Amino acid sequence: MVTSRRKFIKISALGFCGAVASSSVISAFGGNSILNELVAENIAKKLKKTATYCEVCFWKCAAWAHSDEQGNIKKIIGNDIDPHCNGRLCPRGTGGIGMYSDEDRLKTPLIRTTIDGEQTFREASWDEALDLIASKFKQVKDTHGAESIALLKHGSPGKHLEHLFKAYGSDTIAEPAYAQCRGPRETGFALTYGSWVGSPEPTDIRDTKCLVLIGSHIGENMHNTQVQEMSDAIDNGATIITVDPRFSTAASKSQHWLAIKPATDIALMLAWMNVLIEEELYDKEYVDKYCTGFNQLRDHVLNFTPEWAYGITTIKPAEIRKTARAMANAAPSVIIHPGRHVTWYGDDSQRARAMAILNALLGSWGRRGGFYFKESLKVPKFPHPKYPEPKWGWQDIGKKFPLAQMGITTEVMKCAIPTEENHEKYPVKAMMIAGTNITKSIPNKKLLEDAIENLEFIVVLDTMPMDVTGYADIVLPECTYLERYDDIRSSPNREPSIAVRIPAVKPKYDSKPGWWVAKQIGERLGLSEYFKFDDYEEVIEWQLNKLGTSLEEMKKIGVKQFPRKSGSLYLEEGKTHEFATESGKIELYSNQLKSLGFDPIPVFTKHPEPPQGFYRLNYGRAPMHTFSRTANNPNLNDLMNENKLWVNPKVARILDLKTGQKVWLRNQDKVTSTFPIKVRITERIRWDSVYMVHGFGHDNKKLTKAFGKGINDTQMITKVAVDPIMGGTGMRGNFVEILTENPHKTVTI
Repeated sequence: MVTSRRKFIKISALGFCGAVASSSVISAFGGNSILNELVAENIAKKLKKTATYCEVCFWKCAAWAHSDEQGNIKKIIGNDIDPHCNGRLCPRGTGGIGMYSDEDRLKTPLIRTTIDGEQTFREASWDEALDLIASKFKQVKDTHGAESIALLKHGSPGKHLEHLFKAYGSDTIAEPAYAQCRGPRETGFALTYGSWVGSPEPTDIRDTKCLVLIGSHIGENMHNTQVQEMSDAIDNGATIITVDPRFSTAASKSQHWLAIKPATDIALMLAWMNVLIEEELYDKEYVDKYCTGFNQLRDHVLNFTPEWAYGITTIKPAEIRKTARAMANAAPSVIIHPGRHVTWYGDDSQRARAMAILNALLGSWGRRGGFYFKESLKVPKFPHPKYPEPKWGWQDIGKKFPLAQMGITTEVMKCAIPTEENHEKYPVKAMMIAGTNITKSIPNKKLLEDAIENLEFIVVLDTMPMDVTGYADIVLPECTYLERYDDIRSSPNREPSIAVRIPAVKPKYDSKPGWWVAKQIGERLGLSEYFKFDDYEEVIEWQLNKLGTSLEEMKKIGVKQFPRKSGSLYLEEGKTHEFATESGKIELYSNQLKSLGFDPIPVFTKHPEPPQGFYRLNYGRAPMHTFSRTANNPNLNDLMNENKLWVNPKVARILDLKTGQKVWLRNQDKVTSTFPIKVRITERIRWDSVYMVHGFGHDNKKLTKAFGKGINDTQMITKVAVDPIMGGTGMRGNFVEILTENPHKTVTI
């Protein structure tokens, strides 16, 4: 038997002391509502209000955190003047207080050690942990170069550590948000319009007359302003068209639900193009003025009729024509939504291209009710020396994907494995992971485990004992966003605005902010010149002064809006507009793709289908959870504590399944789920597919509320279709069979 060099350790093996929870003053009065109201009113008078912006998801809504005189956070509410939320937070945002109060939080630095032949963690001081990290990083740099230390990151802590790594000479940096989420859409839209979609997406939903959602689950993903604007659009009579094998929340609000056969989206969009062009419903004036390649597109889609698409998508020709005409009738106030998590089938950049081309035919880009021209405010960089030039980095690692514009997480992981082709040229020997539970975000668990096994050193910075912490050599407890300063939020929107994050309370336990961790490691590595501040408050104050405001002002208002300087929100009549493409126009036919050996216009490619007895595994979001990071949040766990398996009644009859029955899943590669999942029998899913919410099935007992609840969909994703254009990892080509007997049950004789 081969023993793993780095055994996965469940942090629950340690006996940490938790804080004693004080009982609520209000609850002491039991059911006396009058007294409850009086006490609540009295408490409200004494609450301190602190400006922040949310870290529960990437929307980063500005908010006010309210804390009492004892330093306890009591509530979080939206900032009324924030264009990201308009004063209203989603369930995740209001439940963010649970991140702070969760007693399962990481509390002190931990160092891997061996006692009596068994690997475990021991508690350590920050000085000991940071000294050891600096020592290991120096060893790797002296032997292999700083480039051999990789960073996998997400969110605010990732930005601070990215600065540290670049200062040390490493640009071996990647994050799952690119190759495992939205990268293909950025590539597809950039090829067409010369611009990334960005975040938040510049979709003018509040004024749209027709919104088309292709696998985009607004209302379940809770992208705050989009949900609010979609609600307004529905009230204003907008037509909603949802393309999804599942009857999602968005589908329930739609005039048209197209229950498409999975993996056939491009065929549907090519048929829509055919109808728009053949029936001359496209915006001729817009196309003539702003687009190039129309003649090639017209010839390309000539034979892609609705009848052709029917045999592929199972959507009737009449419905394809009806929905195409509905879009044309609403144009240019129409949006083919680019989606968010778009790494599906391996041809995802081309699928995004098809969406972008449809929007161009309808004349929606740069038009009211379509896509507006976003603008953000550039926050001045705090002074520091120029970064050293690394010998290699993420671009070299991902060079076989010619249009990759960020580090590809899986390619960086491969560089840690001696048998992989890039390892010799670009060896990754050590890794720091921050703000991302890669065991739930990166497909192909074997790749992950092989990489981890071969790494010499791993550091994980997180607020919670997520699964990934069990693989670390050192675990660092980060304080939550409610306990720290962070970078100024400046995200693109209709008008520029900034928001600040101020610590509402002191960090709990022995947790520290990400900026402090980066600074402390940097100073130990001789990089003090890159961290010429004592507290990050100084950095924010300096930046705000450069922007014409102050920290004192921002503490009072939380959000500050600025006038647009880049011109009109939409294309202006009588004026020319140059797009940031090679031609200066919207490129329906891409010469760049052609020169790289790819199809210049999207082509439908048939994808594998489930074998007999198997079903395509689809996954998605829930409005109260963000990926896997909130499953243990006590506030949000109360709203949804496990995922369920959506199964069509036809399938349920064949397998004799009942609602609430526990089942296990086994995928096409014979990987079996660790835990069971409860069945939900519903007509809202096609018979050839099953569905579950992502982010459950945690196997770390230290996550006392999330452990063993439901199935981890990522565990079932072992087959990955890689996008050859930008390296995105398509994860919706996995098939599962449903097991009614416990496959892990041991048989005794």
